[in-house]
Amino acid sequence: MFDAAESGRSITKADFEKQARRLQSGLLAAQWHLRDAGVPVVVIVSGVETAGKSEVVKRLNQWLDARSVQSVAFWDESDEERERPAHWRFWRQLPAAGTIAILFGSWYTRPLVGRVQRKTGKKEFESQLSGINALERTLSDNGNLLVKLWFHVSKKEQKHRLREIVKSEKRQLSPYEKAYSKSYDRFVKVSAMTLQATDPPYAPWHVIDASDRQYRELAAGRLLLKAMRERRGRSAGGRAGRRAGPALTGRKDVLAQVNLNAKADPDSYQRKLEKYQAQLNKLSWAAREKKVSTVVVFEGSDAAGKGGAIRRLTAAVDARLFRVIPIAAPTDEERAHHYLWRFWRHIPRHGNLTIYDRSWYGRVLVERVEGFAKPPEWRRAYAEINDFERELTDDGVCLSKFWLQISHAEQLLRFKERAKVAYKQHKITEEDWRNRKKWDAYAAAVDEMVARTNTENAPWTLVAADDKKHARLTVLKAVCLDLERVLDR
Repeated sequence: MFDAAESGRSITKADFEKQARRLQSGLLAAQWHLRDAGVPVVVIVSGVETAGKSEVVKRLNQWLDARSVQSVAFWDESDEERERPAHWRFWRQLPAAGTIAILFGSWYTRPLVGRVQRKTGKKEFESQLSGINALERTLSDNGNLLVKLWFHVSKKEQKHRLREIVKSEKRQLSPYEKAYSKSYDRFVKVSAMTLQATDPPYAPWHVIDASDRQYRELAAGRLLLKAMRERRGRSAGGRAGRRAGPALTGRKDVLAQVNLNAKADPDSYQRKLEKYQAQLNKLSWAAREKKVSTVVVFEGSDAAGKGGAIRRLTAAVDARLFRVIPIAAPTDEERAHHYLWRFWRHIPRHGNLTIYDRSWYGRVLVERVEGFAKPPEWRRAYAEINDFERELTDDGVCLSKFWLQISHAEQLLRFKERAKVAYKQHKITEEDWRNRKKWDAYAAAVDEMVARTNTENAPWTLVAADDKKHARLTVLKAVCLDLERVLDR
């Protein structure tokens, strides 16, 4: 697939300067339009070594308004990055609405290099490319413009450029140029497979003949301009619909199956609590030793006792090992990114525990019920969430998800208690009373959420929480079981 990129096309310096002025004007106009429309743009710059990728990044920065452009070079992974799922480092750098991120190196680097060096097997390589397709589909569906540029030079041209660099006193060969020039044929073969497997209509690859510097830079600028102009015709919300799944018919009301009469034995509660907490303490240190990360997600009815369950959980774990992330309404910065962005930021390092008090499921719960997310947005979120959680568990993260359920009557009792007791009054707001009036709408949303996201790798635990002690023991026991399973594996 690279034959057409070895034609040796070139352009004179005079023609380049003439065309570059017009191109820059077009790029600036398109950039400002997408900025006003709130469209994030991701430009991936990749290709063979010595193809001039660095010079292209410099040129794009010269042509564009630098105030809303960030260029990110992904080199060797840091310890912090290696201790998290592969896409964590990229999610942190995704552009905010109306800005452009030029990625010099990207989520393609690790799979491609691993396969070229024969460190990655075929099955794992294909799984990595499948994960990339899911990531790019998610970004595109949620309004990101993806422009993927691959710069190519022939083997003969690469050898010539390497010789010229060796002779030059201006710079020396980079480690990548030294390593990958020795395996040009395999690199090109694996690259072709990569591009063919990750070339959907919404995020196509553009292969550029990089044998001539001036032609290469004009081609890159024109492709970016064309993509930006085409994007102007669509709204910032992204592509409509996607992977919503079939209609759910004939299913049971999952919340109705929760036995809310379940109670803990008052006489044995304290003994069992201490037993599970001691067990969790031991397991948390074992997870630290084996570098297993843990993520615990708490969702549930208002006043269902999530805070109390979290306190019993954290009481068992050394304070150096855990963080509790309370999720409230998104900030302006968070709203300017994909909704999963703020959750990716808090994924723990190896051996640590992150507890989310509310989570990414807000997309299909409160945002759905309150109308903050449009139907196409929350409907496709089920698949996006499943992709996200699959990436976590594939990386070895121990993921526990809890829905704490109380009865309508019990919720009313707890609301009234919160209103009367001074130290609990901060827990009750007008919004809680308003949400209570939408009990049935939230129940329907929870029903569909569980049905669509109760996966083998990330199952839900539905907790009967009318009795707080029963709920706390259920949560502690389940986290211990999940950790034991992952540690044994």
